[in-house]
Amino acid sequence: MSTDSPRTGEEWSRAELLARILTESRRHYADYSLLNQAMADHVGLHPTDMQCVALLAMEPGPVSTGGIARLTGLTSGSATRLVDRMVKAGIVQRHADPNDRRRSLVSLAPEARERIGAAWDTPGRAFGAALENYSDSELAVIADYLHRAAEVGRAQAERLASGDTG
Repeated sequence: MSTDSPRTGEEWSRAELLARILTESRRHYADYSLLNQAMADHVGLHPTDMQCVALLAMEPGPVSTGGIARLTGLTSGSATRLVDRMVKAGIVQRHADPNDRRRSLVSLAPEARERIGAAWDTPGRAFGAALENYSDSELAVIADYLHRAAEVGRAQAERLASGDTG
């Protein structure tokens, strides 16, 4: 079955549609990994740092180093080294936690947020253009799928990290 066919959804069997979605999801993940690497190279960051920046940009406020470990799937020691490296590079800032003096919180440095945000302008417009011809109800389905797929991805990453092979 070719996934490049111009057939509409009504011309595909359910099994073909499901297979196509799984194939395209894997392709999307691989292509996103390439984009993340290219964007990291473009702004002068390591790909893991770039992923952390993207995750921090979506958070409503500063995040603890433990929170960064959970967001990125890194160990607490690796997350601490990541934050140390990013502080030294001026990408993130540490702030005292107002609720716990023993803990610090991390947020994107304003200059880094602006510089990296500007680097995303062109890709953001391109991704927006890819969605222009979808109806609002189709966009709602796409958003729902992406949300559910992200939840499945996080759960599967946790399962694999725990050593569960079943």
